[in-house]
Amino acid sequence: MNLSLLLACLWVILANVLAMIPSRDDHWRRAYVLIAIGIPLLGYVTYENGPWWGLALLLAGMSILRWPVIYLWRWITRR
Repeated sequence: MNLSLLLACLWVILANVLAMIPSRDDHWRRAYVLIAIGIPLLGYVTYENGPWWGLALLLAGMSILRWPVIYLWRWITRR
């Protein structure tokens, strides 16, 4: 198994564990940290394994962090 895919699996597990812990700010701080870790990881997975794996990881990340994606989409369509 590639190191990049192993790191991506650990990122998914970390995201799920962080989602289970109660938060006062509706998990936004944790989402920012996951995004900051996830973007370079997405590039690393895409570089090592190709664009299809990168697209799969992008879709997985978007399903986990769906509210930042929804707010980004609303912000783009408002403009």
